[in-house]
Amino acid sequence: MLSTGARSRLNPPLPQGYFGNTIHIKQLKAAARELLKNGLGWAAMKINKMIVAQNSEYVMIKFYKQWAENPFIFSKGSQFVGNNTKLGISSSPRYNIYGNDFGWGKPIGVRSGVANKSDGVITLYPSVEEGSVDIEVCLLPETLKALENDQEFMEAVPKN
Repeated sequence: MLSTGARSRLNPPLPQGYFGNTIHIKQLKAAARELLKNGLGWAAMKINKMIVAQNSEYVMIKFYKQWAENPFIFSKGSQFVGNNTKLGISSSPRYNIYGNDFGWGKPIGVRSGVANKSDGVITLYPSVEEGSVDIEVCLLPETLKALENDQEFMEAVPKN
């Protein structure tokens, strides 16, 4: 699942004072065998092509107009339906999360809110350190235990 910001993709653009979300959710599916066969570069290219395809025509005509005709209320559970393994990734490199100061000083750490706490959700933030990334991974205890018991996974984990 990939949430894509639509604000900069709209033509005509939203009014300067618009206050609200302008996102839409896209799904990209791949079987584990496809990922193993084609590699992460292949997966990254599929994600990139999907993001680039989110132009004004797609956003306005194929997404928002269809939604107006057949509304769907997005809920936390609706993104993870069925028995399939799901992975949700969210972030924006354009949002300077560490640049916020609400009067308490700049943040020293950032985490997502309760709405982004589901098994398999990964949130990426541009880090306070230039060129680095903060990664928040939410997994159920049984998922963590399964990873801990996976020898191939544990061999890939750095031992500090």
